[in-house]
Amino acid sequence: MKFASCLAALATFCFVSPAAAQALQSPPQQLDAARKAAFAELDPLFETFMREQNVPGLVYGVVADGRLAYVRSLGVQDVETKAPVTPDTVFRIASMSKNFTALAALKLRDEGRLALDDPAERHVPELKGLRYPTSDSPKITVRDLLSHTGGFVTDDPWGDRQLDMPEADFSRFVAAGAPFSRTPGTGFEYSNFGYALAGRVVSNAAGRPYADYIAASFFAPLGMASTTYDIGKVPAARLARGYRWEDGQWKPEPALGPGAFGAMGGLLTSADDYARYMAWELAAWPPRNEPEDSVLARASIREIARPQTYLTVQRRAEPDGCDRGSAYGLGTISYTDCVLGLHFGHSGGLPGYGSNVLMLPQRGLGVFAFTNRTYAPASVVVRQAATQLVRSGAFPLRESPSPAVKAMAETAMRIYAAGDILAAREALAINFLLDEDAAHRNARIAPVKEKLGDCSGELQPVRVDSALSAILRVPCERGTLEVRFLLAPTTPLTFQALDFRS
Repeated sequence: MKFASCLAALATFCFVSPAAAQALQSPPQQLDAARKAAFAELDPLFETFMREQNVPGLVYGVVADGRLAYVRSLGVQDVETKAPVTPDTVFRIASMSKNFTALAALKLRDEGRLALDDPAERHVPELKGLRYPTSDSPKITVRDLLSHTGGFVTDDPWGDRQLDMPEADFSRFVAAGAPFSRTPGTGFEYSNFGYALAGRVVSNAAGRPYADYIAASFFAPLGMASTTYDIGKVPAARLARGYRWEDGQWKPEPALGPGAFGAMGGLLTSADDYARYMAWELAAWPPRNEPEDSVLARASIREIARPQTYLTVQRRAEPDGCDRGSAYGLGTISYTDCVLGLHFGHSGGLPGYGSNVLMLPQRGLGVFAFTNRTYAPASVVVRQAATQLVRSGAFPLRESPSPAVKAMAETAMRIYAAGDILAAREALAINFLLDEDAAHRNARIAPVKEKLGDCSGELQPVRVDSALSAILRVPCERGTLEVRFLLAPTTPLTFQALDFRS
């Protein structure tokens, strides 16, 4: 968390559990043992969820540091044959498919075949006949479709039954015009129809069906051999058949084939395959000086988590919970809260299936779950699992202090040792003594020094969200000193804010 954001208490809270802070300095073997223990504690969460939600089959996994670190399958993929779920079982992941449609649009953008702010009708000519709700309505853009701000009505119940709509029928449907729920760009409203249109944008810009372009651009290079939009291509022995719970029993849901609406929710994949994708996507963080892969630029991948729409805040009532802010990005939802920090993901729900994924890029960590029960609320248990993993302390933040932070941390400790803010007068930005004079600042340092004594241990990062801000801790004679600072945009570097706490 940036120092300024901590002071203002904006998007998240400045929270690090004692276990997580200790894990920042833990040797690898201790982390491995802690992770094994943390994984073992996840099983009861998912077993309880499966039982309480009447889920016939489930698989969940944890991706950490570029690999599938833990995977567990429960129940059956087929109620009649009793075939068990395995990590190779193929589930339909519903609206989690939207992330791939957005990535495809970004790749086409990078290839110069479209722009996110293009009018959508440039790529879908059938949209030229749309009757907008007001005379001052802006034309729908590609970005609007990818971020659910096109003005179309929320359509989960209706859209979920359209997966197999033939492309020709979809063209006629679009040309006939669709009603608007609101003026484009004035609010967020989740639209599967909008994502079907985004799939058509991808198809027309790529010059081939969206499913073929995505398969060639992402599935093949990532080694996702079991991932497809066509349920007919999934071997029957590996397919998780979809069910709804009704009248005290599981009843089969129809298995819809591929079609125009597949871009919003038609993807089928296995835990092993999906973990490859998650590891690849998480590897886009943090930004760094390393060669790119040939799939998609890291900066483009990171765009999916950049909020494009209006902020929503969920109030949390549980004693150890916290408020959670969210906003839709591109095919993904970005969140922030006081435990998980920045994270993003998406749910999936269709007749016969319920799924969810959360990724914590600052920790290189992700959790996902697939089920074969209609609209099973997997988001609840996935978030519980992610929260439990973070609080275990076994998955610390990956950021390390920048050279600037390290250098200025030494200067801060020189000030602390002297007990005088003027001991590094040259390191104070122009605002520093205007905001509070030296006498008052030194008066606040004195009781901290008296309590803690000399501090000469190794600096430990607590939060490092910027190359120019940090919260650090250092062992002292009688406790631990916390140093918080924010550097000014100057050369040479100077402090615009600096605080010492016991």
